[in-house]
Amino acid sequence: MSIRLIAFLTVLTHLSFAGCRVIISLTAIYFEATPFTVGVVMSLLTVIAMLFAVRWGRWVDRVGVRGPMLAGVAAILAAMVLVWAVPRLETLFVASPLAGSGFFLFHIAAGQAAAVIGRPQDRVKNFSLLALAFSTSGFLGPTLAGIAIDGIGHANAMLALSLGALVNVIVLAARKVDVPRHEPSAAHQGKRRIADLLRIPGFRLVFLVSGTLSMTWDLFAFVIPIYGSQIGLSATTIGAILGAFGAAVFVVRLMLPLMAHRLDEWRMLIAAMLLSGATLLVFPLVSGVPLLMALSFLLGIGLGGTQPFVMALIYEKAPAGRGAEVLSVRTWLINFTQTSVPLASGALGAALGMLPVFWGMGALLLVAGVVAARGKNSQQ
Repeated sequence: MSIRLIAFLTVLTHLSFAGCRVIISLTAIYFEATPFTVGVVMSLLTVIAMLFAVRWGRWVDRVGVRGPMLAGVAAILAAMVLVWAVPRLETLFVASPLAGSGFFLFHIAAGQAAAVIGRPQDRVKNFSLLALAFSTSGFLGPTLAGIAIDGIGHANAMLALSLGALVNVIVLAARKVDVPRHEPSAAHQGKRRIADLLRIPGFRLVFLVSGTLSMTWDLFAFVIPIYGSQIGLSATTIGAILGAFGAAVFVVRLMLPLMAHRLDEWRMLIAAMLLSGATLLVFPLVSGVPLLMALSFLLGIGLGGTQPFVMALIYEKAPAGRGAEVLSVRTWLINFTQTSVPLASGALGAALGMLPVFWGMGALLLVAGVVAARGKNSQQ
């Protein structure tokens, strides 16, 4: 099984999901939902995955990647068709958790495939290629969503962006997908306690960094449509600002496979948190579109190269036969923050405006960067 095919399927899946996420938030705003209601809708993207991520990871370890990938893409497609068929605010409360669950199930399976294809030393390269696939679709999805909304309306935009998921379903249904298995050793047979994973040296610090960075990523996708709407930007402009972030991520990840062996993982992660935190402190003070796009691009530079290093650090310490489970624990942590943060941010934004939301996230990143630096030094 080629990592290139996995990357291609990931582009199709994330293109649909990234567009779906933007369309859901802008559709809720179109139906005059409050910032808190938008926060509830966006939190539902992760709530089911938060509850079942670890079970999904164990399922992927047990049955392989094809079935979970197909089930995940089918769920995304069903959610998008539902919003097109029944364009109401109430529909978003069903479509959001359905799409989010499908994406995170696919994400776990794709991560497992990238980890076990090839040699152990190929993991950073594989994860970099997978991350490049996500950044490609992360740029195209929001940009196309904004253009489609302004051109053909919210419901039809959802149908148009669902084509990526439809093609993926056809490919997965028609083609057999086999990857090597990460078989458990005798010492790990039957032992499936999450607490054991967290006792592995360095795991908790990696999870802290991973959760903080991912929380920033998804919070940014949540607050920009609200902030952009409040300052009078069109859907196309909001999509372009999000697209600038995706373009920066793409540039970083395009270069990463060539530089990965020269870079220290922890220095990269700590620098990303400090740069991203400083950028978010400035963001709500700016209203001009060129500067907003520049800051969005800078934030993408900060966050873009972190995922391959985090994934490789986590997987290299995973017990045999529990690779997907370890990745799913990371997914659970991310989903927990993604579920709670939009709710809190929506409530805070409704009460005090969006400036405290940006500043709170920026300050958290700066503090997490300092904690990670001290924690890493204490392990040396």
